[in-house]
Amino acid sequence: MTTKAEKTTAYIIETVAPIFNKFGYVGTSMSDMTEATGLTKGAIYGNFENKEALALSSFEYNRNLLLTEIRERLAVEGAALDKIFSLITFYRQYDVFTLPHGGCPILNVGVDAQHNNAQLAAAVKETIKEIEGEIALVLENGQNQGEIRLPVQPSQFAKQMYTMLQGAVAMATMTRDRKYLVNTVAYLEQLIKKEIRTLS
Repeated sequence: MTTKAEKTTAYIIETVAPIFNKFGYVGTSMSDMTEATGLTKGAIYGNFENKEALALSSFEYNRNLLLTEIRERLAVEGAALDKIFSLITFYRQYDVFTLPHGGCPILNVGVDAQHNNAQLAAAVKETIKEIEGEIALVLENGQNQGEIRLPVQPSQFAKQMYTMLQGAVAMATMTRDRKYLVNTVAYLEQLIKKEIRTLS
């Protein structure tokens, strides 16, 4: 059974996670958090050791939402390419998915934390590796099962694929022009069809 304290902690994280994601570690003030939650400073820090701990919990909350969605997309029925195209289709609407959460947590926190929060920066780096690993595993399984033939190692292809997707997210975010995202996804689909040869 969830205790009252656990419910309060979960409520704080869910409420402030989009704020931290949108305004960053330095840009998020205590007044932002008390206003959003309706709780006092004492009530918030009664559940977290300090601002850094709350920021890290907020990032973990957002990254888990993202990882859950990515894993679901990569777990669809079908061959390796079906799974990869399922993920790419998700990224076509990625901005819509991340909007309620304050934007892309990888981009926002990754850039914001580089020079002011080593712990957050490390958490983002690990998340990137985890996502690339999930993609690589699908590609490796497809290769092992004789479904596809890759021009490079699965891990390298996964890294480049995710770089293109995340780069498109960055450009779309900075220019506020989602064509960067839509056009990159369309190009990536054609590139994958060309580069990954189906063996069936």
